[in-house]
Amino acid sequence: MILDIRQKTKFNLQSISQSFVVSFNYEIYFTDSLFSLKNPTLAQVIAADGEKKPKKIVAVVDAGLLEFWPDLLQQITNYTNFYAEVLTLAVEPMLIPGGEAAKNDPDLLAQIHQLVEAAGICRHSYLLGIGGGAVLDLIGYAAATAHRGVRLIRIPTTVLAQNDSGIGVKNGINAFGKKNFLGTFAPPYAVINDSAFLSTLCDRDWRSGIAEAIKVALIKDASFFDFIYEHATALALRDMDTMQQLIYRCAQLHLQHIAKAGDPFEKGSSRPLDFGHWAAHKLEQLTNYSLRHGEAVAIGIALDSTYSYLLGWLSHSEWQQILNTLTGLGFQLYIPELAETSSLFQGLKEFREHLGGELTLTLLQDIGKGVEVHEADLPLYKQAISLVYEFGK
Repeated sequence: MILDIRQKTKFNLQSISQSFVVSFNYEIYFTDSLFSLKNPTLAQVIAADGEKKPKKIVAVVDAGLLEFWPDLLQQITNYTNFYAEVLTLAVEPMLIPGGEAAKNDPDLLAQIHQLVEAAGICRHSYLLGIGGGAVLDLIGYAAATAHRGVRLIRIPTTVLAQNDSGIGVKNGINAFGKKNFLGTFAPPYAVINDSAFLSTLCDRDWRSGIAEAIKVALIKDASFFDFIYEHATALALRDMDTMQQLIYRCAQLHLQHIAKAGDPFEKGSSRPLDFGHWAAHKLEQLTNYSLRHGEAVAIGIALDSTYSYLLGWLSHSEWQQILNTLTGLGFQLYIPELAETSSLFQGLKEFREHLGGELTLTLLQDIGKGVEVHEADLPLYKQAISLVYEFGK
């Protein structure tokens, strides 16, 4: 007997709707001398997953660290040997170049994937990313795309990474001449901030991370901005206690925004934590990334604060206080690339494309209060550039 398929039950082909919620949890730890044998923090973080057998780990390390920490790789090996009941170093640590070069070389992504595959790393293993923000962006992207996501522990080694890029949920690399064109939203398993690494930063890298703290203070917390303004001299003189307070509060504000602003994976067109960044991203590209990210953000903050002042939203004294704080910390607020307005304003288009939808910029309605706008007055921005130039003369 041949069954006539037409006699079977017919399905009503309507749409099927499905929704579910995924909970993300991760901790930011603060410590000193992480790889000292007397410091159990890393071992405790890994042991906290509750699984009994030792976990495989691979470490990818910013090569620039070895200039100041020549024994770092040996310290990592010694540490894993000492805490062998918890973790096992599957292969020798991998070194990759630091800075934006890490995000501009797609071969490095392939090399990290090859390392994960060769070491037999699975979703119950750990990838340690140790370095500055750009290196962690690359390592995070590699971790998120290997096995559709392996556990990542970030160990940020710069101010910028400890208070901003290294503690959030974004990963990415540059492509097609655009910042972070390829990337993922993938929270880390944990972040461990080791203050010892900050002691060997050059002045540029020490200073650069402060720009992100100023950014979040200006849009979210006027009292935090007052703290930075009042302690600018101590920060410029590299007082570690003041810097640790700055990093903690900045990280706290960033994480509160990620958790409570309602759009942690940026599905909409709003990105208030990128105040000052549309110009910053473009200036990095225009300077062939010789400008540190934080240095570019400081210029972007100065530009958008000046634009907010010209719109009548900031008083003259508030505008002056913002720019004086930036220069007091040692930031240069004007570079020749700001005058290349045809190229600079292309950054507005790229910023909108990166988010999708309409252009959305965060400006200042007051110190501590960001406001979103959806259009840019280019002649007024040119005037703002002129004012920034005059201020820096």
